[in-house]
Amino acid sequence: MTSLATETWLADPAVQRVFSLLNADGGEGRIVGGAVRNVLMGLPISDVDFATTNLPQVVVERAKVAGIKAVPTGIDHGTVTLVIDGRGFEVTTLRRDVETDGRHAQVAFGTDWQVDAERRDFTINALYAKQDGSVVDFVDGLKDIETRTVRFIGDASTRIAEDYLRVLRFFRFFAAYGSGRPDADGLRAVARAKDKLSGLSAERVWSEMKKLLSTADPSRSLLWMRTTGVLTAILPETEKWGIDAVHGLIPTEQALGWQPDPLLRLAAMLPPDAERLAAMAKRLRLSNAQAERIAAWATAPVPSAETAETALDRMLYAHGKPGLLMRLKLALSSARAAAVNDDAAMLRAARLSTLLTRAERFEKPRFPLSGADVTALGVEPGPRIGQLLSALETVWLERNFALDREALLARLREMAAV
Repeated sequence: MTSLATETWLADPAVQRVFSLLNADGGEGRIVGGAVRNVLMGLPISDVDFATTNLPQVVVERAKVAGIKAVPTGIDHGTVTLVIDGRGFEVTTLRRDVETDGRHAQVAFGTDWQVDAERRDFTINALYAKQDGSVVDFVDGLKDIETRTVRFIGDASTRIAEDYLRVLRFFRFFAAYGSGRPDADGLRAVARAKDKLSGLSAERVWSEMKKLLSTADPSRSLLWMRTTGVLTAILPETEKWGIDAVHGLIPTEQALGWQPDPLLRLAAMLPPDAERLAAMAKRLRLSNAQAERIAAWATAPVPSAETAETALDRMLYAHGKPGLLMRLKLALSSARAAAVNDDAAMLRAARLSTLLTRAERFEKPRFPLSGADVTALGVEPGPRIGQLLSALETVWLERNFALDREALLARLREMAAV
């Protein structure tokens, strides 16, 4: 029998305290989902979630008696979060779906572990661990753990119809945990359901897509999303542009130690069309910061390997770092991908790497003059003040910020006297 008994985190006093609370008076609690899946796959775990036969009100009452804070994070669907030593443990009552419209489900609580398992999405997510560490598997999840297969529980189309977001979750979990080719039944089911994604909230779609783009290597999943038409359904902007740039970006990230950047990966699939991307950001309800960064990338000039360092500095001053850093990273990734069979591309990659380092270190200098310096010379308030400052700033930029305040004031005196 598969067991987690030797795992040190299972013996954690906080984890055992949750078990003791749930296993009292004929009730039972088991760890479920990600923690069990990840440890069996040799991956780090983060959250430890529990399933229980106890009703949520019972969990709250027992926590109160035990001096444990209980937060009703999703109590209508049976979820209570127990806070112990500053850590949160989600506890959800066993349940079955009574009615669902593909977006929301009405649930009924129960005590049948197999019914609870069979209502979950993927076999690898429906494994339970008891307090002694023994693993309980109702859906052949252990076999799929071994083969790294992301498989829907039971009939794939039925599982998807319960919540159409599972179309995107299928690809996200394949990116994170899958190997080889995706499960054929799952692929057929998600392809049939792709048109249903339009009925989901934009926030849910982007949240799931952002998680997918944050995995270590989403390139295979994105390829299958494109093949099935799912990618076009949620990101029509990619349809005539393609995802080829992603396949060069991922190995560059890995080689150079870049952290996965979902917005950079998204940009790699999009045409740099500011108007279309503004509409996309609105449709997906990106945060203001995310929308601004995508816009900065779309409107930034495109540095080349021939760009002089002083010219790059002026670009950075005028357009800011965020968009240009994305431009340089994508250009470098493209050059590195081509360098496998192209010596010229190798030289381009080396030069772009130098420019990227310079851009990352760039600190925008402050123009030394202000309107007060102009009026101090007797220039009357009005458009001429801005014209003089603009002309001097242009000279300052052409000299790559080398003119100091005194030199600029000397020029200002000459120009103001004319």
